[in-house]
Amino acid sequence: MNTMPMLGAGTFRLKQQDAIDSVLMSLNAGFRHIDTAQVYDNEAEVGEAIVQSGIAREEIFLTTKVWTENFASDKFMASVKQSLQKLKTDYVDLLLIHWPLKTDDVSMETYLSELKAVKEAGLTKHIGVSNFTNAQLAQAIAILGEGEVFTNQVEIHPYLQNRKVVEFCQQHKVQLTGYMPFAYGDVLKDEVIQTIAQQHNVSAAQVVLAWMRQNDYVTIPSSTKQANIESNFASLTLTLSADDMAKIATLEKGHRLASPSFAPDWD
Repeated sequence: MNTMPMLGAGTFRLKQQDAIDSVLMSLNAGFRHIDTAQVYDNEAEVGEAIVQSGIAREEIFLTTKVWTENFASDKFMASVKQSLQKLKTDYVDLLLIHWPLKTDDVSMETYLSELKAVKEAGLTKHIGVSNFTNAQLAQAIAILGEGEVFTNQVEIHPYLQNRKVVEFCQQHKVQLTGYMPFAYGDVLKDEVIQTIAQQHNVSAAQVVLAWMRQNDYVTIPSSTKQANIESNFASLTLTLSADDMAKIATLEKGHRLASPSFAPDWD
């Protein structure tokens, strides 16, 4: 699949049978976009679920991410080949740099050149980045060239709308992928979102996912419950009004949840 579906199934924190079950339920519900990463330690389970689903590999948009310890030239390509082996496929649709390095242990030029080499070898159709600031994305575009960075995957939800990063990505035609759309459930309790959900007779989660889609953000919620997975997929049929969208736009509060010690200095 060459186009990335706007709604994908995330697998962060899903382990062993939970990961297999979640991906299988997602594929059965209609999802055709699955997101994983080397550091999630569930690539083998994701691959197993895809095989068990019986859905043709080319019908699925599959993303994985290279972890920081594999950025060096002597490790990068080998780590990707190992990921493909676990995923039971000979290519991924999208390969991302999971986090930019805060130190100069491996230069960005080195690991992005390795990323491009993986694409040139036919092991991924698209390449991109995750958790890059605007300055880092500008550097990445300078290294790889305009049009090469397919997406920047960053935390986006109604409480962290990341507008500076959104604007910069849009200027450079880099697709935004927003992770943790529900902010671990925090935004689902919001009165504004709950009121909009009641007016449309839908769930708060469906409102958030529709908001993401109507802002042209790809998003990758995860769940281990079939009802929630099916409900998330059904968000594709929900259209929010301009008034709904404007109300959600006012909820920004800088509520960042993913900021480990190795995170960059955020915009």
